[in-house]
Amino acid sequence: MSTLIETKGLKKYFPTPHGMLHAVDDVNIKIEEGHTLGVVGESGCGKSTLGRTLIHLHESTDGQIFFEGKDVTHVGKSELKALREQMQIIFQDPYSSIDPRMTVKETIKEPLQISGRFSKGEIEDAAEELMNLVGLDQRLRNAYPHELDGGRRQRVGIGRALALNPKFIVCDEPVSALDVSIQAQVLNLLKRLQQERKLTYMFVTHDMSVVRHISDEICVMYLGQVVELAPSKELFRNPLHPYTKALLDAIPSTDIHHSRKRELIRGELTSPINPKDECRFCARCKYASECCHKPQKLVEVSPGHFVSCTRVDEVNG
Repeated sequence: MSTLIETKGLKKYFPTPHGMLHAVDDVNIKIEEGHTLGVVGESGCGKSTLGRTLIHLHESTDGQIFFEGKDVTHVGKSELKALREQMQIIFQDPYSSIDPRMTVKETIKEPLQISGRFSKGEIEDAAEELMNLVGLDQRLRNAYPHELDGGRRQRVGIGRALALNPKFIVCDEPVSALDVSIQAQVLNLLKRLQQERKLTYMFVTHDMSVVRHISDEICVMYLGQVVELAPSKELFRNPLHPYTKALLDAIPSTDIHHSRKRELIRGELTSPINPKDECRFCARCKYASECCHKPQKLVEVSPGHFVSCTRVDEVNG
């Protein structure tokens, strides 16, 4: 299995009146072709910014992005246009991400028209095929976004993202705005499309149950940094970082007879503006000690399982 996309020391900072906001800070990840990397963490941890930086909706501050082994960190306009055809995004809110003045078919046709590589007949045929692919009835081709429910609007967004047959798609919380029953339909659609089209996903979410269902590997982020990275089954079986343990403990249990001691996170997120060069979770971590106030590194503790915690042995002893 070959690596489709990789980052080395990737950073994305935003200037504020009070200093630099470290949204993504020294992130190193690899996503294998045909796999799904789930990116989880609470609001403000930088997971959406990471996805948008990968596909150049945000320009990186530092570090490198590799696509199919080629450094695409800084590319010209013509190269960026070609790259955008290979790297797409499905946004969180299917209503605000679709032009309310365009019909379903017009929305799906738009990327094909912009590319300038297809005739009118080819565009019409492709749009109908894409509607069928994502489960949209042809009777909806002239419908406007306000006439559709959330699930159908998100299917329009998925159809638009697939229009140019990309290899990599950032799924930015694509089901969080949907009802639970509709979430399952959209997740199953994404999994089917991945198998049929050999797609590679980065799936951004705050829902641990969802990420478990769809991911091959999971990356846990906290305040712009990766604190744990492991295969999905391994992470749920053997979480090592205190923050990951707390996230998993927050998943509701349906077993009323099963009681367990939960890891609780106390306090608020510390500011991501000019953060100290130390473990960013230590202010909320009950295991924190003097050694946590030093720079942390992501270390491989078992094959494919990385964690950023100097006290990992004591925490899991």
